[in-house]
Amino acid sequence: MNDHKTAINNDGDNAPDELIYGRNPVSEALKAGRAINKVLIAEGETHGALRPIEAMCAERGLLVKYVDRRELDRAIRDITGERGANHQGVAAYIAAAPYAEPEDILNAAREKGEKPFIIVLDGIQDPHNMGAIIRTADAVGAHGVIVPKRRACALTGAVAKASAGALAHVPVARVVNIARTLEMLKSEGLWVAGTDLTGETEFFKADLDCPLALVIGSEGSGMAELTRKNCDFVLTIPMKGKVTSLNASVAAGVVMYEVFRQRRS
Repeated sequence: MNDHKTAINNDGDNAPDELIYGRNPVSEALKAGRAINKVLIAEGETHGALRPIEAMCAERGLLVKYVDRRELDRAIRDITGERGANHQGVAAYIAAAPYAEPEDILNAAREKGEKPFIIVLDGIQDPHNMGAIIRTADAVGAHGVIVPKRRACALTGAVAKASAGALAHVPVARVVNIARTLEMLKSEGLWVAGTDLTGETEFFKADLDCPLALVIGSEGSGMAELTRKNCDFVLTIPMKGKVTSLNASVAAGVVMYEVFRQRRS
């Protein structure tokens, strides 16, 4: 039986998501260095044949989720429509674009002779929000986006579609720890500006014409407490209407364009 399977999900609203399954295709994708969002391994299948895959995932720091075999069956069925797929206990979601490293983003700014401007997404989970933010990041000339590996949206087909092509031009780095990454960026001379309803500075009154990492919190709870502690200052968007908050991608766009405006003036 052929164990080399690649499946594409295209439900009309989202761009295709690619899922590969079976020991050989997953192993070869790992060896080739393909960008992978997540690996699924069926519980109880961690025998000799899958240990090399686990080892490669650990070496690359990839997210591995151990699931009930029925959940793995369902994940494949939802994408392929195929029942009883010969997945051999393992599957992997392929990212819609390769991931960069934070250092790649800093180097891109240096090569252009520009002050770094990096967008840090602290727990954005909606792919349409993430894609819209990447699209705006491209429009304002941001050098890249940084996202966490866990509890956040990965580079799926839906993100690619929502970015309207910008994902091909904006490097996205995926990191284990946002707080430590912010510390690293500050050591490289960047100022870290958070965004929150309770921020102390209205965004248009802040000096944003500097090497900058702009942090956008999650749709529901905003920035994590440890993330906020690593911000040099926290911006707020004043509001006059009855609604007390903006969509995450809208709020991000408002502040990103203020950075763009200040850098042009």
